[in-house]
Amino acid sequence: MKFERYGIGILKGMTVTIRHLFRHPTVNQYPEQRLNVSRRLRGNELIWNRERCTGCATCAKACPQGAIELVTATNLKDNKYDVTTYRVDTGYCIQCGLCVEACPYNALFMGYSYERAKYRRGDVVQTNDELLESAERPASGYYHPEIAEKLPRQTLLVERITEKRKRK
Repeated sequence: MKFERYGIGILKGMTVTIRHLFRHPTVNQYPEQRLNVSRRLRGNELIWNRERCTGCATCAKACPQGAIELVTATNLKDNKYDVTTYRVDTGYCIQCGLCVEACPYNALFMGYSYERAKYRRGDVVQTNDELLESAERPASGYYHPEIAEKLPRQTLLVERITEKRKRK
């Protein structure tokens, strides 16, 4: 039997802790600094293109959770469907991307946002104009390689810290 002194394990643990205590921090200060996420990120939101949408409801049929509700009206003048209501309940959405892949007209995109937490259940449901692409809601390159080429390269926190150290 090997006899060990009590407290050696604690001392080893404390040396690791003290060594990391005086090291340069490698964490991101989240609200102030945001990283560029992956180009193909499937965020917590769906982005809808009203001009491309024909109201075929393929996306609603492809959704395994039934989170997409589509209401159309017939336009007899142009002989097509007009989308009156497009509603996505992001509380039920599992961000699988099947609706984006199923859309034959490329009218749906996954977004970058992953900050969709709300205090009220009703605020999680997005309708018509809330689903449109904007500067705050850019489309990701998921299932759309032509968009992915235009997006910024993903940055990692480790790269940022090494860049700061090289400047000093």
